[in-house]
Amino acid sequence: MDVKKTVDILGIVLPALILLLGIIRLFSKSRKGHNALTMLFAVLLLLVGVIRFLFFAGKGGSDNSDAKLQPIHVSKHSEVFTQSMENILNAYYKMTEAFVNADASAINLSGSDLKMSLDSFKVDELKADSLIYLSAVQPYENTKSEIASIIADPSMDEKRGSLNIFSNELFNLINTIHYDLAKLYWLECDKAFGEDKPGNWLSRTEQSANPYGQKDCAEIKAKINFVPVDTTKSADPTKK
Repeated sequence: MDVKKTVDILGIVLPALILLLGIIRLFSKSRKGHNALTMLFAVLLLLVGVIRFLFFAGKGGSDNSDAKLQPIHVSKHSEVFTQSMENILNAYYKMTEAFVNADASAINLSGSDLKMSLDSFKVDELKADSLIYLSAVQPYENTKSEIASIIADPSMDEKRGSLNIFSNELFNLINTIHYDLAKLYWLECDKAFGEDKPGNWLSRTEQSANPYGQKDCAEIKAKINFVPVDTTKSADPTKK
């Protein structure tokens, strides 16, 4: 029982006890010392306690209850940092859609957008933690190298090979920085490049079209979920 509710109950019980003792003394053989003013005061206190309990109990704590039901999630990264990461992911998803459609022009166009987003990534913010920064620099630099390859590769097969390498580096980067705005899915087609030659990609959702050209070849290999359990954000990363 919380403190406020206990106080409300005592506000009824104590004056009721005073009133009861007064009534007992009133009808006892010895009434000496009985004070009618005390009885009146006890009655008033009892009325106030009852009214408070019935009509106002719990209202003072409503804000705290709402706060518990709807906690606010604050990312451990700055807003600028998280937005730069979101820009990378949005451009990446757009590019994988172009791969699904095997549209080389759309791949190059969305790849150029992704390259700009990577160049604008606020990686320097990670310097506050030297270990994380040093761990993130390599996959970050590798993504920049691979996006250039995707754009430059002349054939769709080569582009898909570079996409696989890029996706693995982006996967490593996201896990290193602990991206915490939404749950992501790491998907795999076990025959993307032939038997026992898998290809991987990141997705917003559990079900995603295969960007490597095979239909009905997608299996969830891992879930990336650093979102705190108390967040009010939806677990569905398509809802922002």
